[in-house]
Amino acid sequence: MKIRVVDPVITKAAEARSLEELSPVARPDTELSAVCVDKGPASIESTYEAALAAPHVVAKIVEAEKDGVDAVISNCMDDPGVEAAREMVSIPVIGPCETSMHIAAMLGHRFSVIGVLEADDRPFHDHARKAGLEGKLASVRAVNIPVLELKDRNRAVSALVEQSVKAVREDGAHVIIFGCTGMAGMAREVEEGLKSRGITDVPVIDPAILAFKIAEALADMGLSHSKRTYPTPPKKETVGY
Repeated sequence: MKIRVVDPVITKAAEARSLEELSPVARPDTELSAVCVDKGPASIESTYEAALAAPHVVAKIVEAEKDGVDAVISNCMDDPGVEAAREMVSIPVIGPCETSMHIAAMLGHRFSVIGVLEADDRPFHDHARKAGLEGKLASVRAVNIPVLELKDRNRAVSALVEQSVKAVREDGAHVIIFGCTGMAGMAREVEEGLKSRGITDVPVIDPAILAFKIAEALADMGLSHSKRTYPTPPKKETVGY
């Protein structure tokens, strides 16, 4: 089985980081690859930047199918290019945000998203509304650490724990979702931080890892998106792409 992660940024270090975080949880028979886009932003922290990345994400996903990949992930919590790519390919295309919200709704009554910046509030409410899960979204909180600074792990984990505690105690969250795939690999530490604060019964979802495992499962079962929902676009002249 071949799974590809498309990192929708030009920061090449993201490729190595994706392989480092996901390889330990991959099945023995899974061949994992990761690619960045050729053009776009260094990180995604706005709807505008997600829109800049989207066409290049779609191109990489089309390329992945041609390479014989069985499933692909757009590795960002804004799910850039996911729906457009589903129209262009037949393999499963996974968005970490959509996937995490649906799984969180299955695991608990209400969930909170802990994003990077306060500007994340509207986009995550929009994602929840689109998924039909707005009533399940307890809150959106932020660690106020830019994406490119999340590599300071101690700072990131500390802030995630602090905001997760508030989400549980003040907002009524029963499940926590990381609001950035750049937080990959921190769930266990955040769960331990919650336990140290007396919160022992709240699952913490790592969207990057969850999206990867769902991609494996769908590919293994031969399931993909419906072409009635995502029909192939009609062929026509398109300038510049």
